[in-house]
Amino acid sequence: MNDATRVLVLNSGSSSVKYQLIDMAGGDRLATGLVERIGEPAGALVHRAGDARRTVEERYPDHTAALKAVAEELRRDGLGLDSPELAAIGHRVVHGGTRFTQPTRIDDAVLEALRGLVPLAPLHNPANITGIEVARALRPDLPQIAVFDTAFHATMPEHAWRYAIDKETADANSVRRYGFHGTSHEYVSRRTAELLGRAPESVNVIVLHLGNGASASAVRGGVCVDTSMGLTPLEGLVMGTRSGDLDPAVIFHLHREAGLGVDEIDALLNRRSGLIGLCGANDMREIARRMGEGDADAQLAFDIYVHRLKKYVGSYFAVLGRVDAVAFTAGVGENSIAVREAVAGRLSVLGIELDSVRNGVRGDSPRLVSAPTSRVAVAVVPTDEEYEIARQAFALLRQD
Repeated sequence: MNDATRVLVLNSGSSSVKYQLIDMAGGDRLATGLVERIGEPAGALVHRAGDARRTVEERYPDHTAALKAVAEELRRDGLGLDSPELAAIGHRVVHGGTRFTQPTRIDDAVLEALRGLVPLAPLHNPANITGIEVARALRPDLPQIAVFDTAFHATMPEHAWRYAIDKETADANSVRRYGFHGTSHEYVSRRTAELLGRAPESVNVIVLHLGNGASASAVRGGVCVDTSMGLTPLEGLVMGTRSGDLDPAVIFHLHREAGLGVDEIDALLNRRSGLIGLCGANDMREIARRMGEGDADAQLAFDIYVHRLKKYVGSYFAVLGRVDAVAFTAGVGENSIAVREAVAGRLSVLGIELDSVRNGVRGDSPRLVSAPTSRVAVAVVPTDEEYEIARQAFALLRQD
């Protein structure tokens, strides 16, 4: 490995590309940006580097055009893809299946294997692969490293990841619990341990990643032993537009009694359920506003959301045996005082005591919001998935 310390992190979606350029020597973000509406008549690129902020509005017909535009904006700031200080490009890949459980240097064989995993993540992996292909074409000489959302959860024991269905059928079709948001859960569990002044290996943490997508994990000594999402990101907590846990027979009932087809039920459960299905809004700020006005649907949606969270927190106490901290992260977890109060404030029987003053303080740094007398720490830890991807990619380079 040379002395280059910069990692460009790419998160390629079906119609967008998010990126960050991070210098791992000090963890500084040299540039961040987003290209939106790729393939549509009118696109936009928002780029930030230092104090500079630029918006470019034009059509980006495909990911090649979008990434070339990103490269040009980086070049304008002296941070181009041809810089000798650029060590690697790290790619977020949603699904690694059972094969990819560690950061992986991408070559033709790896790329072909990723294409084989598309059926497990048909909405996400194709876009991730496109971003990889374009980046490799732009810098074929540069290490390209895939970091997988599912990887952190690969340590779950079989009794946690296996569904109780016929084993041969499950194995033949790769049906098992994989879990997602892994880079966030890994980052937050580690940062929580640091916040407590302890080594990750000595700390048991329940991580609650609460954004529009939401998931929980039980982390014992830095190792995931259970998580709420399953074969897909649909299982688990109530989310912005996803139902979370559901009796599977609901699907058969809707097909037989309502005449809904498979695709219609898929759309219902993934896009028109959760908070938006319960009250017509999936933004917790809007729900809180409506609750304040006495809106019964908003209140019910909030109560169902919190009830599911409490069930998972309680079950993960049982799984872990000892819990040192509960960590809230992502958009809702970091910013909703009411959600944290409703969840943690009702779990005093488990040794959780929230400090209302601390909980009411907003900030961008990891912080404790539990009372000094609380047996279990309650933390708010802003997630940083891009940094975690860069960290893992850079660590892999240093091993070579």
